[in-house]
Amino acid sequence: MPLRLCGLFMFLYNLSIHLFGLAIRIASHFNPKAKLWIEGRKNIFEKLKTTIDPSAKIIWFHVASLGEFEQGRPVIECMRQQFPQHKILLTFFSPSGYEIRKNYAGAESIFYLPLDTKRNAQQFIAIVKPQMAIFVKYEFWIHYINALHNNKIPIYSISSIFRADQIYFKSYGKFYADALKKIAFFFVQNEESKKLLQSIERNNVMISGDTRFDRVAQNVASVKPIPVIEKFVQNKPVLIAGSTWPKDEALLLELINQTKTDYKFIIAPHQIHQEQIDGFIKKLNVTAIKFSKSEKEDTSKARVMIIDNVGMLTSIYQYGSISYIGGGFGAGIHNILEPSVFMMPVLFGPNYHKFQEAHDLLKIKSAFVINNALELIEIFNRLAKEKQETNPFAALVPPPQFEYFKSKVGATNLIVDKICSLNKLNSSIRK
Repeated sequence: MPLRLCGLFMFLYNLSIHLFGLAIRIASHFNPKAKLWIEGRKNIFEKLKTTIDPSAKIIWFHVASLGEFEQGRPVIECMRQQFPQHKILLTFFSPSGYEIRKNYAGAESIFYLPLDTKRNAQQFIAIVKPQMAIFVKYEFWIHYINALHNNKIPIYSISSIFRADQIYFKSYGKFYADALKKIAFFFVQNEESKKLLQSIERNNVMISGDTRFDRVAQNVASVKPIPVIEKFVQNKPVLIAGSTWPKDEALLLELINQTKTDYKFIIAPHQIHQEQIDGFIKKLNVTAIKFSKSEKEDTSKARVMIIDNVGMLTSIYQYGSISYIGGGFGAGIHNILEPSVFMMPVLFGPNYHKFQEAHDLLKIKSAFVINNALELIEIFNRLAKEKQETNPFAALVPPPQFEYFKSKVGATNLIVDKICSLNKLNSSIRK
């Protein structure tokens, strides 16, 4: 790219970053999440200086939010085993990840990532001095990439997934594509991503799969009973709705009020707003209870439980017969692997196309798309009837998800093994 044109794109990129920062600062006066975003980055470099041991060998992981953290978590924990002399630094971009996992025991240091300006990136790298940087899925901040590259610090992108409509693969996207050329190695989820990277002359790529499969497999292996939930469920079939938004809850409201089955319903909203939860409960024509009050009240007669906390949804899925995942009527569906790994069908809205696992599960008929309340009721009733009519020998036949998940685990070991072989500095300390 001509130097003058590159300078223009860098100017536009910097402008967009500064405008974003300004918008967040303005929003912080009335938006709690934006306020956390600003407050969490105050005096960030002073905090880094007092926390980071300048003599430590640091592996830096960066994730956007909670979903990407769960995606990167198996690799973080495997790297801790493989590189015992190193310290883990974990950074988040979003408060929805940092505020929930800021006490995660798997990392020695956890911070917000300062805004991607040239000065911030250079200062961050000068303090941290990581041995390597591992970015999860799609976090590609140009100034951080440049600072790492200029300091000859290898960058690895794990569980990456690319689409043809992204700017890197457009005729006008060379400025952004050039940034990807500074990534030492890509571990992508599928063949399409590999071909797209090769189309911009990035051949340092491996199809390793999605580390979320390893994470959800860990969840199943370590899940523990939840007595309060068991008391509510009472061995009845349950629909569990996870990470729901108001549009999802409007459909679920119609389903619950109209169903003639003996199903119970557990709903875990994506955002915990007590007024919104209370409003939902008032519209129900069945008894509902909040999890926060379930230990003091009799839950046995309630048909609906609202999970008004964050962090326990993955364990609750063990009690599900059918699951519904929110986000499909908004920016995109949330994690459908967490419920599906418990071998139950999963329902979600129409905005699922960016998620490979959604296409895969639809293909094997263990996932279903719903566009409105009528479709939700129809599919739910059909699935509930099928489960009720299941023959006694069905337990001997693995559900379609079984082979699917079995074929997908193992991405973590592929990634860590390859990083070990690529990184000469660490080869001698690998267990």
